[in-house]
Amino acid sequence: MAEKNILLVCNAGMSTSLLVTKMQKAADKDDITVNIAATASPDLKNKLDEVKPDVMMLGPQVRYMEKKLAAEYDFPVKVINMRDYGLMNGENVLKDALATIDAAGK
Repeated sequence: MAEKNILLVCNAGMSTSLLVTKMQKAADKDDITVNIAATASPDLKNKLDEVKPDVMMLGPQVRYMEKKLAAEYDFPVKVINMRDYGLMNGENVLKDALATIDAAGK
């Protein structure tokens, strides 16, 4: 399986940074090779130059950005499940991100 790039976006980037750590632990446990990064929504354009995401996962607090971003980019944009986000369930968010990439044929 080719390496996948996942970008998480939230208001300040702090809560998604913690989620990145938990997602990476889940990926390591299952021997899944992924690059996972997080950014604050105001810094999104700069981060996109650095990370070429296969999927962009939005924190529930920035769900209002979903339609605009989905229309702007050629990769899937999806809101993270609120329960998984609140519980910082990195394993579920990772599975959802990978399933979204697969469904898009990436």
